[in-house]
Amino acid sequence: MIRANRASMRAAYRPGFAMPRDFYMSPEVYESDLRDYWNRSWIWVGHESQIEAPGDFFVFDYGPESVIVARDREGAIGAFQNVCRHRGSRVCLEASGNTRVFACPYHAWTYELTGKLRRAREMGEGFDPSEYGLLPLHLRNFEGLLFVCAAEHPPEIDDGLAQLAPLAAPFDLRNTRIAHTATYTVSANWKLAVENYMECYHCANAHLDFARSHSIKDPGHKTEELVQALRPRSRAAGLPIDEVQRYEPGKATLFYKRYPLFDGFQTGSRTGAALAPLLGNLKGFDGGATDLQIGILNNFIVYSDHMVGYRFLPVSQLECRIEVVWFVRAGAEAGVDYDHDDLTWLWHVTSLDDERIIRHNQEGVKSHHFVPGPLSEMEWGIAAFYDDYFSVSAG
Repeated sequence: MIRANRASMRAAYRPGFAMPRDFYMSPEVYESDLRDYWNRSWIWVGHESQIEAPGDFFVFDYGPESVIVARDREGAIGAFQNVCRHRGSRVCLEASGNTRVFACPYHAWTYELTGKLRRAREMGEGFDPSEYGLLPLHLRNFEGLLFVCAAEHPPEIDDGLAQLAPLAAPFDLRNTRIAHTATYTVSANWKLAVENYMECYHCANAHLDFARSHSIKDPGHKTEELVQALRPRSRAAGLPIDEVQRYEPGKATLFYKRYPLFDGFQTGSRTGAALAPLLGNLKGFDGGATDLQIGILNNFIVYSDHMVGYRFLPVSQLECRIEVVWFVRAGAEAGVDYDHDDLTWLWHVTSLDDERIIRHNQEGVKSHHFVPGPLSEMEWGIAAFYDDYFSVSAG
């Protein structure tokens, strides 16, 4: 029934239009979203700076799933399902910390930092501990950003990361640290939150603070002069001007593009002034921002002096979480090198806007009278999301 329902959604999809009501309102579709899309996609779970020492770990949750990310005694990073191989209890109940082993709180099955089963009491003859380690996930470390995938055969990502590496290198994202994390609960299906992020057709109307500084709110033909003026500034600052757009079935979506802020803005700030020390080996501010996407579900905005990561995590059919993570150069101190409130202001107020408009969107989609309308040319990213959604979940 579930797969047929998804198949009916695919059949009902009219290219160039929004998706019908059941795409967001069907419990069967939501269950399949988690099993057939999220568990087959690459998911950004964190940054290696969160687990610098052997024994450091953190837990990342989405929907009913829970992932342990840990650094073992040899310094290697691994990711595992937070599910005991005995009777399914959550093994790790803390959000983060440092530990010698992971011990299930139910029957005390104990696992090494590598996921290997270390001890299971009174299991009798014939029990082979090597067959009952924590289930591993595929893991990739891109410039310090950690991505996992639970699929047996995940979408191809390595060639894409190699393509992105020289473009991201000047920012030295590995040499950044988390300055702040904020969570915004939204009473809406997670797909509406992703769709909202994938287009800026709404930005001029719904994000007045953002629209003062970011030219992406305007159609491309209106910003061409700003784009041409940005390129020499980017080169002078040490930033490549190449772009990457990869939307191919069986491969992780990739998007990298630097675009101009409006004149007078060096970064994403209230006044236009710099907020923090320059990232990496940049020679100066170019007055631009980079949209970086590594898989549809994982989005980053990279300014010259800080980075903001965005993700939209399902909680239930009609609830999701917007998680926003601010990064600054490693070693930068709040109150000395940057002001916390100034750093977080723009994407805090923008996320509050998003919570409101996504919630209202969901309220309208609940109506049995909702009929999908045509997408604007500025909403091409939504169509890319639909294509990715159907190609991954059909794999």
